Amino acid sequence: MSWVVVPAAGVGTRMQAEVPKQYLSLFGKTILEHTLQRLLSHSRIEGVMLALAENDVQASRIADTFEGKRVLRCIGGHDRAASVEAGLRALPPQVGMSDWVLVHDAARPCVRHADLDRLFAALDSPGIAGALLAAPVRDTLKHAGAGSPPAVQTTIDRSRYWRAFTPQVFRRGDLTDALQQAARAGLSVTDEASAMEQRSLPIRLVECSEDNIKLTTPSDLALIEFILGRQGMAAR
Repeated sequence: MSWVVVPAAGVGTRMQAEVPKQYLSLFGKTILEHTLQRLLSHSRIEGVMLALAENDVQASRIADTFEGKRVLRCIGGHDRAASVEAGLRALPPQVGMSDWVLVHDAARPCVRHADLDRLFAALDSPGIAGALLAAPVRDTLKHAGAGSPPAVQTTIDRSRYWRAFTPQVFRRGDLTDALQQAARAGLSVTDEASAMEQRSLPIRLVECSEDNIKLTTPSDLALIEFILGRQGMAAR
């Protein structure tokens, strides 16, 4: 059984919404509720630690709607990395430093149980330091030159490029140390794998469904509504 840290302290400025994007509503539930339902309905997940903004008043109501599995809360940080680190520190004492902990985006509600199964299975591979859900880049990639509008400089070989999704899973102690090390070095950490990469540790890419998308811009909301509707709003 594993715990999941869900950083949810951001405001999602690119959504141009009046509330943080995780509290936008679809099918009578917030995006965060859909995300938590997907996670907590999986048999391998024991509980979730939400890393929240200090003035968040909505999460308590949401956390109380889940019975049988624990949804705990802590105050997040000024950015994603700081919020994840705060969540890792706040995990219950029974979660050891060598235990696997997942990190998942609050606004990524369409993750499938089959992909979570593949992610957990990857942890049985000897010698790996962690794993993440991802998908190979399928579009042609162009390297843009300077100028506005930019001009094509060259075409990039896409064969070794992947799109990083979540959950990403690492041992609690390793990820905590990697995030602290990155912070001390002033490195930009856009996901947990980028912090772990600084330590040259082997991380497994686990191919998943490409509908495991993150709500980032207003156009994403209609797409997520379509995906959830197609999935029957159930974990699959």
